[in-house]
Amino acid sequence: MNKVFKLFLFVFISIFIISCGNSNSIFDEPQVKYEKVRYLTGDVNNDGQVNVADVTDLIDYLLIVKGSDKRYDVNDDGRVSIEDVSYLIDMLLNNNTNNDGIYTVNGVEFKMIYVEGGSYMMGASRTELGSNTFEKPQHQVILSNYKIGETEVTQELWTAVMGTNPSCFKGDLQRPVEYVTWYDCQEFVTKLKELTGKNFRLPTEAEWEYAARGGITWFTNYYKFSGSDTCRIVGWYSTTSGGESHPVKQLLPNALGIYDMTGNVCEWVSDWYSTYTMDEYQVDPTGPETGTYKVYRLGSWYNNAVENRVSYRYMREPEFRTNYLGLRLAL
Repeated sequence: MNKVFKLFLFVFISIFIISCGNSNSIFDEPQVKYEKVRYLTGDVNNDGQVNVADVTDLIDYLLIVKGSDKRYDVNDDGRVSIEDVSYLIDMLLNNNTNNDGIYTVNGVEFKMIYVEGGSYMMGASRTELGSNTFEKPQHQVILSNYKIGETEVTQELWTAVMGTNPSCFKGDLQRPVEYVTWYDCQEFVTKLKELTGKNFRLPTEAEWEYAARGGITWFTNYYKFSGSDTCRIVGWYSTTSGGESHPVKQLLPNALGIYDMTGNVCEWVSDWYSTYTMDEYQVDPTGPETGTYKVYRLGSWYNNAVENRVSYRYMREPEFRTNYLGLRLAL
């Protein structure tokens, strides 16, 4: 009987090992579930194409709903108006209806990713390993639609707008810009708005974390880092960076197709710092009106893996600058 049992156990284990070899083993590193959301500027009815039906839907929205849904702000000037109808008609007449969020300034292209709004739990859970009190309590946030940069602002884009490159790590213009203060970032977005006519800005802290978590996929893909539970496959951090920043888009993106929200450089956001509150829910929060410190979100090439978790946050004076702190655009 003992021999029969051992034979049965051997066969069972063999089948288990073979089956694991044909799929993801329990010892494999977690894999990114990349389900990119495609968005076309002007596709206000969300049918995957831009045509005259979108014009009629936009007019109906203006006359009946009179709202401010980001999808209907076709010209990205921060409001929904008759000017969006004119802009959409010009797009159709000029056959310019497939830009997929591509923008150009002074010959430099960059991409903005559409983020469908929704509800999520912001901050660290009570049991999250390595979490700190300033990441808690976890609280519900509801966000409207918006766009966020596919990558951190590169040295190439910063130079195209500002004419100078303040970064410490030079040699490749596809590296993220760093060594910029929060005030420098405000000057940058102001000039970018003037050059493009678009309402570019820094993301709010809530928008930043929601995008880093993967937007509407956050509930099913609740990763510690932006797109994975393994830091090194999605972000440059202290163990892998070699003590410097790296060109953007070298590692895997998260579920929305956004790169480097873990690692490379930390990123300023628009909010003044305050502790989290356990309100019933918060809608499009922007932080307090005044404060002493501005928030930036981690991590970077300088930080360890614990400090690269999606919920980790820090704050400094808006005049602060360092070689591991840059920015990402929102719209």
